[in-house]
Amino acid sequence: MVADLKLLMPANPVFEVLTAVILLFYVLGVLFFTKYVYIFLRKRGLEDNVVVYYNRKIIHILAGGVVALIVPYLFSSPLIPTAFALSLAIVTYIPHKIGKILYWFQVKDNMYEVNFCIAWALALLILWLVFGSPIYAIIPISFMSFGDAVTGIIRNTVYRRRTKSWLGNLGMFLVTFPIGVYYAGHVGLIAAIVASIVEHYEIPPLIDDNVLITTTSLFVLVASKTFGLL
Repeated sequence: MVADLKLLMPANPVFEVLTAVILLFYVLGVLFFTKYVYIFLRKRGLEDNVVVYYNRKIIHILAGGVVALIVPYLFSSPLIPTAFALSLAIVTYIPHKIGKILYWFQVKDNMYEVNFCIAWALALLILWLVFGSPIYAIIPISFMSFGDAVTGIIRNTVYRRRTKSWLGNLGMFLVTFPIGVYYAGHVGLIAAIVASIVEHYEIPPLIDDNVLITTTSLFVLVASKTFGLL
């Protein structure tokens, strides 16, 4: 526990807080960039639900994915990036709470973008503390950010609505398996297979594919460490 507490202390708090602020503005910039994507695609005749779903996946990649990949190089502990991600969960929750959703990427039916932020934060925190390093920690959030985004783009293009299809899961696996193998070898491959399968399922309203992807791949990684495979 002492070692875990030490891992939570940033080596350079001022620098890391400033870095988190810059990343926060970057992510907010991505969110509002997709508003113009919405306007552009709507003018070209795409349905509202199709454009919103595309935008959600753009945010997955440019916000969740890009930030996940650079976190290990900018932060010395999980504390600040975890707080940063949880603050984004609050930011995305407020429009739902007050009944004024950001219509270009949010929907009234669910708050899964809030789940995304929470899952991103907790997966990073738990695995960073378990392994004492952020490298394995970015695997589940990369699966969720890049893999699930590709899945959604494929389904949106083929079916023109939010739905589940094994075609999308195949696309996800083609993205997640090189990520998993690169960072964790055969264990990463197993995590990629499991995550790509469970993405097909969800238990509304609280447990969506974001939650299932991160928790199952996290479980594979932690179990592998427990049995000496990592």
